[in-house]
Amino acid sequence: MNRNTRFLVIAASFGASLVAGLLLMLWAMGMQNVAPPVAIGGPFQLTDQNGQVVTEKNLKGRPTLIFFGYTHCPDVCPTALFEISEVMRAMGGDADRVNAYFVSVDPDRDTPAVMKDYLSSFDPHLKGLSGDQAAVAKVLSSYRVYARKVPGKDGDYTMDHTALIYLMDRDGRFVAPFSLKRSAEEAAADLKRYL
Repeated sequence: MNRNTRFLVIAASFGASLVAGLLLMLWAMGMQNVAPPVAIGGPFQLTDQNGQVVTEKNLKGRPTLIFFGYTHCPDVCPTALFEISEVMRAMGGDADRVNAYFVSVDPDRDTPAVMKDYLSSFDPHLKGLSGDQAAVAKVLSSYRVYARKVPGKDGDYTMDHTALIYLMDRDGRFVAPFSLKRSAEEAAADLKRYL
């Protein structure tokens, strides 16, 4: 064998071993138990705008829409709550068979009285939930919600937060983010599938 041929044989052998090793590694990785997706949701205890305790058990038996936000939000929150209100209106009598929750990410300011006043501008099916810092932190963690206080002028602040609507099924399990990028009637028809 001349030098060029020997080099090609060695290179081909090395390449074949590399491919075989990668295939073996991929096969072995495929045999491992794959971790289940991270659960969204879980136990919580908050208070609604009427002073009533609400827990994860209140989600059972009805599809549920949950939006996390705060009453001092300048734009995203009121827009989302208006759109949810429009979906509830489009549901007609079936709106009584759906839970719709607005969960505060700002428990320092969003007391039940503040939530009650704020929600008076939206559909009456919407319930505002809040609690102490620990209770709110627990629900934010279990729903994988990002929320962070952003300091402003003169001690004021805003909140950066996850701004999607969670759709939970009748068993209180997360289904998917609920899209409002369609007509209220289309969204209501979609929601009715989970009744």
